[in-house]
Amino acid sequence: MASPHLTTPITTDLLRGALDLEQTADGVLPHRLPAWARAQNTDPQVATAEAMPSGVRLAFRTRATTVELDVLPTKMVYRGAGPRPDGRYDLVVDGRLAGQATAGGGRVLTIDLTTGTSGIEPGPVGTVRFTDLPATDKEVVIWLPHREITELVALRTDAPVEPAGDSGRRVWLHHGSSISHGSDAESPTGTWPAVAAALAGVELINLGFSGSALLDPFTARAMRDTPADLISVKIGINLVNSDAMRLRAFGPAVHGFLDTIREGHPETPLLVVSSILCPIQEDTPGPGAADLSDGRLRFRATGDPAEQAAGRLTLRVIRAELARIVASRSGADANLHYLDGLELYGEADYAELPLPDELHPDPAADRRIGERFAALAFGPTGPFAAPE
Repeated sequence: MASPHLTTPITTDLLRGALDLEQTADGVLPHRLPAWARAQNTDPQVATAEAMPSGVRLAFRTRATTVELDVLPTKMVYRGAGPRPDGRYDLVVDGRLAGQATAGGGRVLTIDLTTGTSGIEPGPVGTVRFTDLPATDKEVVIWLPHREITELVALRTDAPVEPAGDSGRRVWLHHGSSISHGSDAESPTGTWPAVAAALAGVELINLGFSGSALLDPFTARAMRDTPADLISVKIGINLVNSDAMRLRAFGPAVHGFLDTIREGHPETPLLVVSSILCPIQEDTPGPGAADLSDGRLRFRATGDPAEQAAGRLTLRVIRAELARIVASRSGADANLHYLDGLELYGEADYAELPLPDELHPDPAADRRIGERFAALAFGPTGPFAAPE
């Protein structure tokens, strides 16, 4: 089959869900934090996570029947654990999932979770190809892999392409941890925020950063400056498993994070969400540690439950404090709301769909969380309910 011959430059007007587009030696690299925020970051974990395009997608209109996308992925491997499957590219045509593909080639980033060291090996550009699309005018959306850094090299089609333009849907801006990022989701449209956004009919900007929901001021300022109709922040698990702060610092940090968002969005519905159930960290402080003793990646908590009295954070402590903070502010902020993460995934869910690595939901649990969030947040009585 002949390759399509029309090449369209990949520019910001073809992208949704990215806050920046960096020119590279090979093409362009979508980012989920702006350049000024990346300049303030010193943590390699944040740098890697924000460059993984969870929720980022190409969106255009075309009559093309064949679409090719040349990409240079960076694939992650955890030393001592089994290989991860190649990231999927989800093709959505006029709102319906119409195909999935993977890309060969790419760089390989090997991470040693026990030492924190990493190394990268170069690799070639790969090509994602979708064929046999209907020869009619249609909206084509290609969701990029949620856990592979993906440089976009070239977009080729057999008919002209134009940006999809403004969808007219409300924009939902969300920030959270690896669970929001979609660590173990099966594909980019299977992360729980993507599931919820599809059910609610909203445009998603996903600032879920694996290991990096730490109330960083630069993330709050990025959210402050990003146009959005609805905003949510999911807070808890990374603060516990990183052992990043104590209760004394946590409360003021949450207030400061919310204050900063409110500087740019004074009346936007703002939903604070606490962590889903994670038994290893419910009553045991961090830090968390990786366990590869049997060749499978699992996580465990290493703190002492008795140290809660000294201000060490656990998920149960954080849920109570978040509920208190939102209650204390809501009298002066009618558009501020709280959702207990246990309503999204609790003890009964863990019994039915346990966390495979004791930290992250599996694909079925991701979908359940997304469905419940859509019902609780976007439902008729939810804080994100559509205006009548």
